[in-house]
Amino acid sequence: MADPTPPNDPALDTLEAIAAYLASAFESGDPELLTRALSSVAQADGLAELAAATGLPRAQLAEALSAGEMSLDTTLTLMKVIDLHRPGEGPDPALFQ
Repeated sequence: MADPTPPNDPALDTLEAIAAYLASAFESGDPELLTRALSSVAQADGLAELAAATGLPRAQLAEALSAGEMSLDTTLTLMKVIDLHRPGEGPDPALFQ
């Protein structure tokens, strides 16, 4: 069984990398993996770019991602950005191995 802990990936420095990473976490259906992925993104170098794309203040987005609890509006906004900036189709299970 694969370890559900996402890697602390320093390559999360672009919006596209973050979008691919979060898309895979969402598509896994594993709440623990998704919570850990959100926390990793909250600390990622590309967080400012994600915040700009969502239109949310960086600090507010970081706090919501770290807590793993977001409003429905924030979640939908984040999912739209992920969908728009996600390279390729389908999840990449290699991101979590």
